[in-house]
Amino acid sequence: MGGPPCSSEAGSLGEGGPFFARRDAGAWTIPKGEYDADEEPWAAALREFREELGLEPPDGPAVPLGEVRQAGGKTVTAWAVGADLDPAAVPGTFEMEWPRGSGRIRVFPELDRVAWLPLGRAAEVIVKAQAEFLRRLAEHSAPGAPHAGEPQDE
Repeated sequence: MGGPPCSSEAGSLGEGGPFFARRDAGAWTIPKGEYDADEEPWAAALREFREELGLEPPDGPAVPLGEVRQAGGKTVTAWAVGADLDPAAVPGTFEMEWPRGSGRIRVFPELDRVAWLPLGRAAEVIVKAQAEFLRRLAEHSAPGAPHAGEPQDE
């Protein structure tokens, strides 16, 4: 997730594969994935960024956006980093049997769309629980809010 520091845009990813084809609302997400207890959440976030986008994560201070619990029970932890990434990046791929039960393995893109979206539009299309991350990013980006790397009053 990102955009120029303190911007009002979020990098959003359209889920790939046959389950999300031709869907918009609820089919967008942030780079995410599972990790073991011995992997730090931030290290997992960097790894997932590389795997899903095929790019090195941007340098810069990370703004912690906390955790949310999605409808399926998965807990997602997110950070925002200011960046100017090209949404035309080529994402990675994954293999799955499709159609189910056919015995045929097909290759699908991890993501079928990558875009910079205004926060309001991103909130309309992102997985419902992840909209909370956008609200927190907007609060952080508000005029007068402390930003990553800036001292905060105690």
